[in-house]
Amino acid sequence: MMTRCCLAAFLLCGSLAAAEPEFTPLFPENGVPKGWLVRHWADVSKPAEGSPAWTVSNGTLTSSGDRGCWFLSEKEYTDFELQYEFRLGPRGNSGLALRAPAAGDPAFDGMELQMADFRYNPKALPSELTGGIYRAIAPAEQLYKPTEWNTISIRLTGTSLKVVLNGKTIQETDLATHAESVLRHDGKPAPAIKNRPRKGRLGFQNLSRDNGQVEIRNARIRELTP
Repeated sequence: MMTRCCLAAFLLCGSLAAAEPEFTPLFPENGVPKGWLVRHWADVSKPAEGSPAWTVSNGTLTSSGDRGCWFLSEKEYTDFELQYEFRLGPRGNSGLALRAPAAGDPAFDGMELQMADFRYNPKALPSELTGGIYRAIAPAEQLYKPTEWNTISIRLTGTSLKVVLNGKTIQETDLATHAESVLRHDGKPAPAIKNRPRKGRLGFQNLSRDNGQVEIRNARIRELTP
């Protein structure tokens, strides 16, 4: 028989679980999403070069036009859970910006969860392949399915990061423990992961080659209380 004390604790835990917010679509309307900006791939304070674009049709966000851009949210996020599916071409290269600032390179001044086909760069390090925190934290294993839809879930709370790709956990780590040196594309040092921002913008990147484009569908998010 459950005691009054145990019952009270059970009810409290149940009420806390019930209070967790619902998921909401990240791109609920067709057309060009409001509250998002197309920015330069290496410095999001600058406009993108060429004529890249991102549009939504029936819940699927698709890039088009020139490669080399970030599609960056105007809104900043702290703690959240994000779920979506993505598909890339044979030489696809994308990424998810996490807590990115309004200037600089999200891969080094925020964090980038990499999404890339093996064929984009056959010499890529494990941390530069799908599921890696770019150049910093390699995934536990490589589960990317080329040219197919891949499902991913990211939970980021404080310094705790968990990533599930195609049904298996590939990242579960405390960001505060990662003091490794990370080099930018020009060879200069970037801040260690433990020193990256705790609040910032979301974004999706298109660096695909051979006119490949990035597709993101069923993206949904819920913000969590710290």
